[in-house]
Amino acid sequence: MFLKRPFKLGNIVLPSNILCAPLAGCSDIPFRKMTTKYRPGLVYCEMVKMDALVRNIPKTFRYLEFEPSMHPIGGQLCGSKPELAGPCAKIIEELGFDVVDLNCGCPVDKVTKDGSGSGMLKNPELIGEVISNMVAAVKIPVTVKIRIGWDFNQIVAPQITQIAEAAGASAICIHGRTRSQAYKGPANWDYIRDCKQVAKNIQVIANGDIVDAFSAEKVFNHTGCDAVLLARGTMGQPWLIEDIYRHFEERAPLIRTGADYKQAFLEHLEHIVTYQEAHRAVLDLRRVGCWYLKRGHGARELREALNRSRSVDEVRELIAHYPWHQIHFSPSNENTLDSCLI
Repeated sequence: MFLKRPFKLGNIVLPSNILCAPLAGCSDIPFRKMTTKYRPGLVYCEMVKMDALVRNIPKTFRYLEFEPSMHPIGGQLCGSKPELAGPCAKIIEELGFDVVDLNCGCPVDKVTKDGSGSGMLKNPELIGEVISNMVAAVKIPVTVKIRIGWDFNQIVAPQITQIAEAAGASAICIHGRTRSQAYKGPANWDYIRDCKQVAKNIQVIANGDIVDAFSAEKVFNHTGCDAVLLARGTMGQPWLIEDIYRHFEERAPLIRTGADYKQAFLEHLEHIVTYQEAHRAVLDLRRVGCWYLKRGHGARELREALNRSRSVDEVRELIAHYPWHQIHFSPSNENTLDSCLI
């Protein structure tokens, strides 16, 4: 049985082994309100930089805001300085998080240029040092998220799995792409399987191209992983968690109609309005609208109108009065998400 309820992670017990990733620029409070209503095993906030955290930059702490109903919740750190790892992990713990994660997977240049994110894949021993300092500083589980390597000439995921386990990490999440791939091309689950085969006690979490219940079953089958981490697949379909639960529990799948997408978009809108100031809310709603409409055939007019919108009321009216019953939503396909990435 692939679905585990409950799921043990280090010294804590999670509701399940279906987890939600920290998505930079996406996993804010409104986004997490939409996903946590479907009760994932764990949800993460957006990553924060260690340097910014120790300097007490207010914007950094805003990324770490959460509500009690969002537990269990993880905070994710990004940085390559071992001397900051322990103090920053302690801050995450003191803020009330249940898990602290080290980001060794972010592929963007502004993160990797100082050796952070997936830049750390070039120095596996440094990853171990940073994890060791985090583990020594906190009582909550420490996890790490990586890619399979910098490029296909430098596949280091199995090596880092062993290093992370020796350093005391409770789990390692492997995204089945290299840094050079970014989000292009298929995720290679073979390397995740290799990591599971070298792991002794550390939990192995699979990530990449898990966009529906069937792909979740396939990655469990292919890799033998302990858990899955949902990422871009939850953008515009927060019910993906529920779909996977129903599939593994052999319950009939729910067919999501235009009415479901409309209701979810309106609900997400209200969460954004209560969280952001007016101008920022409109910008966020344009972006979020792309997520909910990306699979919709017959939604072009609505997409274009949303991109021209100037106020929250205008967006609300557009959503409320558009003929959603005329939109046909195609099955999940992660490639359709590329145009929506920020």
